[in-house]
Amino acid sequence: MAEELCAISDEITLCYEAFGDPADPPALLVMGLGTQMIAWHEDFCRELAGRGLYVVRFDNRDAGRSTHLSGAPPTLRQMVRRDKAAAHYLLGDMAADAAGLLRELGLAPAHVIGASMGGMIAQTLAARHPDSVRSMVSIMAGTGSRWAGQPALRVYPMFLRRAPRDRDAFVEYTARAFAAIGSPGFPQDLDALREMAGRSFDRESDATGTGRQLAAILASGDRSAELRRIDAPTLVVHGTADKLVAVSGGRATAKAIRGSELLLIDGMGHDLPRGAWPRIIDAIEANVARADPARQPA
Repeated sequence: MAEELCAISDEITLCYEAFGDPADPPALLVMGLGTQMIAWHEDFCRELAGRGLYVVRFDNRDAGRSTHLSGAPPTLRQMVRRDKAAAHYLLGDMAADAAGLLRELGLAPAHVIGASMGGMIAQTLAARHPDSVRSMVSIMAGTGSRWAGQPALRVYPMFLRRAPRDRDAFVEYTARAFAAIGSPGFPQDLDALREMAGRSFDRESDATGTGRQLAAILASGDRSAELRRIDAPTLVVHGTADKLVAVSGGRATAKAIRGSELLLIDGMGHDLPRGAWPRIIDAIEANVARADPARQPA
């Protein structure tokens, strides 16, 4: 299916793409900070669809071909202080976007799978919009606590640095950034990273959206208490070698969500290496089956 646009409010239009049979149970994929839906690799989406799911990936607000808002990104001082005044919206607004997309497409409740910031959005969606979520998977995401999963201060400038405006320079800059936080325990496909970076450049020209998304994360604070309200079957996936969100963030997430299951993957960093896909997809399928006991993995 080709990319489509869906207006979920007067202010926000989201770009999405679907894989698989619309008659199958829906699965919504939510991507992370400053990253477009195409970071959910098409092969990953098709493998998930092959497990009997109707897979929908989409660009969050301020990413890709979805609505881009206005406003200055936060300064380094504002980020360190978690200054809420720097935020133009919160994770709750992004979760409401996802709920709106499911509503407009007639797909709720869905199996929701989020990575990094997308995991935070998925958590918030499950806590605040339980009627939209049949099961939830939180990958390489924390709870927002200052005591678990926080990136080192030296990581913050990476988010503030303006990406090059030249396409070739942008591709190399993005590939290096992803490689730096990627998985040391799995082979890295730099050609695939460059291909994704080139497509991202062609789909989006906004250099400030990532900063606004980061401000939303920081201003949303600690979600630990809210996560205790989640009752959807939950899987938490985290890499033991994650440089951006320490593995303590995954452990804290699993601890906060009653009945959740924790899958730690040795050597996985802050990415989705192809070598880890079989374990991740098998675990997602098992979590889907927890939400529907009549459905058993093939």
